[in-house]
Amino acid sequence: MAQRLALHRLLSLPARGSLVSQGRAFGTSAGRRSTFNVQDGSDFQDRVVNSPKPVVVDFHAQWCGPCKILGPRLEKLVSKLEGKVLMAKVDIDDHTDLAIEYEVSAVPTVLAMKNGDVVDKFVGIKDEDQLEAFLKKLIGA
Repeated sequence: MAQRLALHRLLSLPARGSLVSQGRAFGTSAGRRSTFNVQDGSDFQDRVVNSPKPVVVDFHAQWCGPCKILGPRLEKLVSKLEGKVLMAKVDIDDHTDLAIEYEVSAVPTVLAMKNGDVVDKFVGIKDEDQLEAFLKKLIGA
């Protein structure tokens, strides 16, 4: 646990715009800008709650098998939308306070947020068609 915490601190040292903002996004540069890892409560407030764009919030954990499947699937679809929606990744082990605040009782939990409000939510894994419908509903397409 101490090693993981030390590694997390080491990895979160660079400025927001460097390693952290790239997350695990693949493909286009638009994908890297659209997906980010939440650093703390004020970062969540700034980049999610106060976002002018709709935001998909992926509450996940490193030890969660379904999260490892859902995360990349969701990132791929968000990147295809070329900036119409953002994706925030929140590790529940690092940000327990946010998980409690948003009543996350299982992972993966995905919230759809617009203008700071939760407008939709699902828990568990979804296939690409279901995710696409979830995202289209969020952006009003």
